[in-house]
Amino acid sequence: MSRLDRLKMGKVETKHFQQFNELLRYVFQVTKKDLQMVGWEEREIALAKKPVLDQADVLGWFDGEKLVSQLAVYPFQVNIFGKSFEMGGLTGVGTYPEYANMGLMYKLMSQALADMRERKQSISYLFPYSIPYYRRRGWEIVSDKMTFEVRDVQLPKIKKVPGYVERLNIEHPDVRIVYKLFSSEMHVGMLRNDLAWDEYWRWDVDELTAAVYYDKTHKPQGYLLYWISEDVLHIKEMVYMNQEARIGLWNFIGAHFSMVSKVVGNIFMNEPLSFWLEDGDIKETISPYFMARIVCAKQFISQYPFKATGTNIQLTFMLEDPMLEWNQGTFTLKVNANGRGELNQSNDVPTFSLDIQTLTTMLLSYKRPSYLAAISRLKGNTQDVEILENMIERQTPYFSDYY
Repeated sequence: MSRLDRLKMGKVETKHFQQFNELLRYVFQVTKKDLQMVGWEEREIALAKKPVLDQADVLGWFDGEKLVSQLAVYPFQVNIFGKSFEMGGLTGVGTYPEYANMGLMYKLMSQALADMRERKQSISYLFPYSIPYYRRRGWEIVSDKMTFEVRDVQLPKIKKVPGYVERLNIEHPDVRIVYKLFSSEMHVGMLRNDLAWDEYWRWDVDELTAAVYYDKTHKPQGYLLYWISEDVLHIKEMVYMNQEARIGLWNFIGAHFSMVSKVVGNIFMNEPLSFWLEDGDIKETISPYFMARIVCAKQFISQYPFKATGTNIQLTFMLEDPMLEWNQGTFTLKVNANGRGELNQSNDVPTFSLDIQTLTTMLLSYKRPSYLAAISRLKGNTQDVEILENMIERQTPYFSDYY
């Protein structure tokens, strides 16, 4: 019997936890020294990863009793143009090298995507260790992460605001209250359940602090998550519901002028900080962050809020998917005057074509139809491109989570 014939796909359960953890550690080459450098011990990383098996759908290949390949899917929800979508968060992907190039991960992903479809998780997100690898399997970039560095002399001058800032524990309820309001307006953002919050905090330093901005009626309107180390103020995330809160939080940062030499942090949308600052000569770096793929185009379109144009629209197109047969072929898209869509297999003649990667990044508004057409990712006539431009809302994707 060949090695491949010995392998069986199955559920990875709590009893397999030690093997699950060992495989992750091997694939990502996490050593005891690495853990000690960030203040983690062996027992702590074990406890940190246990929720994956408790709460996620984990699949693996077994060679007898030995776990040799695995992936996990978290049950999350995300906001897409104001609507909540069930999202399958892919993580924990890995295969031992002696079992590589046997098609194991392709089959695991195919099964995981089929399971997501059954659970009505019509879209999947992941953080890519290799963008080309996941692109070949149908995922595409949908969000950016911008890092910035502001020297102490470049911090904005204090501006008077009617509210105030309080330093609080990161577990304070007002942090979650602000994020819930914020995420309801942030397209592509995570609608954090308890599991998502647990993952959000999982790898943070102990010194992380929340600074919450309250307006004059004492309602929380924004927060800053930060820590200070070696004369540097590090910002994990800044969330604000309005410009008053933004100014108030930067006032708080500026109050550290004599304590730090610089401020470094992240912005999870394509909004350069340099334009907002008086001294905009700062260091900024933008890089792709999360990827997504539509799991089932028909399910996704049935939920998707197209822009209400006041007219009925019908388009027929050819769709390609490198993994999923139900996303392959000719489809007709019907969108009514109120923006409600319906997608079905069709025998009509298609007037444009695209793949699932392009459809995903286009419908999430990371890249517009006109741009995708210009680089030949969307192949069709000018009229169809214009119709798509008018149908799809314009909003910058925001995603700040990691799992």
